Amino acid sequence: MNYQILKNIIDKELQRFQNIPEEEWSQKESSEKWSKKEIIGHLCDSAFTNIRRFVVTQYKENENIVYDQNAWVKAQNYQNVPTNDLIDLWKLLNYQLVHVVENIPDEALQRTCDTTKTETRVFTLEFLINDYVDHLQHHLKAI
Repeated sequence: MNYQILKNIIDKELQRFQNIPEEEWSQKESSEKWSKKEIIGHLCDSAFTNIRRFVVTQYKENENIVYDQNAWVKAQNYQNVPTNDLIDLWKLLNYQLVHVVENIPDEALQRTCDTTKTETRVFTLEFLINDYVDHLQHHLKAI
């Protein structure tokens, strides 16, 4: 995966975020749906988790690294974090993720990590990197 693709996504989205009015960041369609702030918070949690996966998988095969996305969003109360702080955190975590991906040796891309909560299923580091970008783009469309 070309790390430049991820960097381009981050830069483009940071510009787009500037055009979203503050009140829109906190709006919720329903109590079950995440606001834009909570989506950005979730994407921060995803970046935290995937930085760990991308680093650990390079030296420890099949480590089980999972998280409960709803519990993380609730526990961190992203709805009440200043929007600019969330955007800054998202930006810095993703730039760090770009840095990590940029420095992964090619031979490590076939190492595997278990990302499942129940039965063991392992995925290559290469798959996880591409899946992270897909996941990121999926949630960014909701903002």
